[in-house]
Amino acid sequence: METISSRQNAVIRQLRRLAAESDERTASGLFVCDGKKFLEEALRSGCRVQTVLWKETRDAGFAGLPAFPQEYCAKADLFDYASPLRNSPGPLFTVEMPAPEPDSAVHRAVILEGIQDPGNVGTVLRTADAFEIDAVILLDGCADLYAPKTVRASMGAVFRQRVLRMKREDLPAFCAANGLSLYGAALREDAADLRTLPLANAAVAIGSEGRGLSPELLALCDRLVIIPMNGAAESLNAAMAAGIFMWEMARQA
Repeated sequence: METISSRQNAVIRQLRRLAAESDERTASGLFVCDGKKFLEEALRSGCRVQTVLWKETRDAGFAGLPAFPQEYCAKADLFDYASPLRNSPGPLFTVEMPAPEPDSAVHRAVILEGIQDPGNVGTVLRTADAFEIDAVILLDGCADLYAPKTVRASMGAVFRQRVLRMKREDLPAFCAANGLSLYGAALREDAADLRTLPLANAAVAIGSEGRGLSPELLALCDRLVIIPMNGAAESLNAAMAAGIFMWEMARQA
């Protein structure tokens, strides 16, 4: 196995670009992950791992596996330079972005609009995976699905969860084709209590904490929906709110 010793090495430079630049990820079709657990999750999910950079030496737990297409090791200081995660034990590796899934019926979906915090987007993926939500739909203005912080927050769900990217104006046709009611989460007096609505065949749209859903998206919704709260808090974290809706979807299924 080759040992990399220079910051100018092409592998090191690509790993840093993939971690920092969305355009590089899109152009290459690759994203970068960090850590043994994530590597195990990627392999278990059938993802195609390309480049693996080990910190000092190959982990003994992977000794029985065949070599990856590109496999290297580096001293700790160079590994830390390449990794987006501080004090990572490694490995650092690249994964091919999954190909779009064939069209299949969607019975439950959560829609994110303007969710710019990668931690929130990753947490929604993780929760959707836990509750077997058919699709997470990302509209414009959301954090990059394959940014390192999003990937880490997903705890491996990014390898499994179906994610669709869509224009806001395409939502009505998508929901009609799948027999879904389109609900928008909104802090408004005319919003219905989520416990009173059928969510087993629905798509629920969640907006950012600061702005909520756009007026244009609210106008497309069949109904507005609210999570009833008794405390003094005005609203919930976007990922927390999405989690509550997804739990209710799964309960009603």
